[in-house]
Amino acid sequence: MSPKNSFVIGRRKFIYLYNNLGIAPVDGGLEMDDYWVWGSSVIKGEDGQYHMYASRWPKYLKFHPGWMIASEIVHAVSDKPEGPYKFHEVALGARGAQYWDGRSCHNPKIVKYKDEFLLFYMGSTHPFEDVSEENADQLTLSSKWCIAGRWGKRVGVATSKSPYGPWKRFDHPIIDVKPNSYYSFLTSNPSPLIKEDGTVILLFKGRSYQEDELTHTDQFIGVATADTYHGPYTISEQPIFSKDKFGEVEDPHLWSDENGYHMIAKDMRGEIVNHHHGGILAHSKDGLHWELDKSPLAYTRNVTWSNGKIQQQGQLERPFVFVENGKPTHLFFATMDGKGGFSNGSKTWNMVIKLNDTIK
Repeated sequence: MSPKNSFVIGRRKFIYLYNNLGIAPVDGGLEMDDYWVWGSSVIKGEDGQYHMYASRWPKYLKFHPGWMIASEIVHAVSDKPEGPYKFHEVALGARGAQYWDGRSCHNPKIVKYKDEFLLFYMGSTHPFEDVSEENADQLTLSSKWCIAGRWGKRVGVATSKSPYGPWKRFDHPIIDVKPNSYYSFLTSNPSPLIKEDGTVILLFKGRSYQEDELTHTDQFIGVATADTYHGPYTISEQPIFSKDKFGEVEDPHLWSDENGYHMIAKDMRGEIVNHHHGGILAHSKDGLHWELDKSPLAYTRNVTWSNGKIQQQGQLERPFVFVENGKPTHLFFATMDGKGGFSNGSKTWNMVIKLNDTIK
């Protein structure tokens, strides 16, 4: 491996991911007519197929905050990791306001342990009527649906013996809120890693109440551990990332190799990697204590497409590193067209960038 692709400090090896970004196939990933599509997670099944789990919600709703009250998690399949992926079924949909995840399921992360597929996700609910095409203009961040839907966000898991389901859902989330903590308002965006002995390290996003303004704070990234995937989980007393610690990030994704644990996440303010909504890389020996990589830039919003165009994406979020045979091979994103900002895009899809073969 050439020096530009990795470096070594002591016995630890780090990856210059940014230098290994390849071409994004124009027809790769997943796009669905009449739906906003967002955030994917991919696993290879024993059938040799690649199984993507992604969020979608109808386009008659505004992109933001439509996901908060009407997202469902769908399953799509391809015979190669870059796709294109073909919709197969709804994996987790609405199941009634009385359930903690009864109205919206979002931000899926799929892993396998022994003979079980584990689908981690964010769920939420609200006690009101559905938002339809007729009243969609009433859906705003200050509407009753979103006040309840945002407040109700929690992290949960569903299980199946097959990537095709059926999925067993549970009556309670695995990461709830805790008063007077950095996750007293909501928990979301799970990223799990199951060790060989079944123990779990899970990164998640939290927000706390800001009572003087009757709202929530900026985002925190916390880490939770458990002896088994269904918990109970022990959660770090302090966040591992925040505005005051390294910088505010979102959408953490966790993976490991022989050198330890790695995290990729979105730089919310652009203060860590000097690129607005660019990607950061961090590492840890134990999954609990984290440091930024020496060269923390993972990606920018500039994408090189297979048709030769180099384009700055309006949004580029939810990074997911696909690892096959112990090697990172593809980097998936949720993306949006337009000039940037959720209100300025006309379509979204899940895209993929092939990583150069020099990464080991």
